Amino acid sequence: MTQQPCFGSLPKRPASWQQAGVVVYAAPFGRTVTYQTGTERGPEAIIRASANLEWYDIELDAEPYRRGIHTLAFPDKKAMSASRSMVPWVQATADRILEAGKFPVLLGGEHSVSIGAVRACAKRLGGLTVLSLDAHTDLRDRYNGSPLNHACVMSRVLKAARPVLVGIRSAHTEANRTIARHGIAMFPAEEALFDKAFPRRLLRELGPTVYISIDLDVFDPGIMPATGTPEPGGLGWYDVLRLLHLVFEHRTVVGADVVELRPIDGNAAPDFLAAKLVYKLIGYHYYLASPEGRPAKG
Repeated sequence: MTQQPCFGSLPKRPASWQQAGVVVYAAPFGRTVTYQTGTERGPEAIIRASANLEWYDIELDAEPYRRGIHTLAFPDKKAMSASRSMVPWVQATADRILEAGKFPVLLGGEHSVSIGAVRACAKRLGGLTVLSLDAHTDLRDRYNGSPLNHACVMSRVLKAARPVLVGIRSAHTEANRTIARHGIAMFPAEEALFDKAFPRRLLRELGPTVYISIDLDVFDPGIMPATGTPEPGGLGWYDVLRLLHLVFEHRTVVGADVVELRPIDGNAAPDFLAAKLVYKLIGYHYYLASPEGRPAKG
């Protein structure tokens, strides 16, 4: 394995494995992309951008890095050479982090990297809900001949956990049938943006234990153009932060990922947005969850 720079190039010596409560790990995988290629470069771009973060969080009035962030080395090329090797690598890595009692944050890579992370959490925690923030349902059973395609992520999640979809702006008839058959909760972007009852309705759909998967195309392409499959419309920065704040405050979040960044040469803004989003997830984990790991409220 090749050692990579740590998340944030932290202002002081990075936290050791023993010291850190949060572990960042990466799956630079982009083998099944079907539109714009380059998502395998996402994790490196996020880590590079994170070196320019301000470590004080205005919202939290805190410096979350002081609680400890450890970054694992990137996997070797063999592990990322195909879906059949990538998925078990991610699952085994997430399981090791969970076994140590730490909070795993996965950097993608295309959305299929989430499959292994969800499987690891679901294996340890019964009744897991996966909150998927995404422009797409990702509910195809197979795509381009593969059940592990990025368009099939939530179909694979269904085998291990219950997905809740937020931010959807593009669907298909196969997804509609799957949603109806399994009773999947789906909130199109316009509901998340304009329905005043959305926060209450979302919490009703979430079980006590939640894994959060953020496909960056959930954001409006005006602020996040650097994705493999952009869709018109979408959520803004503060829309997503309010949603995440709500979930961390009222549910036990056991892990998260940020995926589908496709870096654009000469435009660092999307990379920085992704890096700051990762830091917000870490801050919410440290400052919004109750000390016992139970929901802070509700």
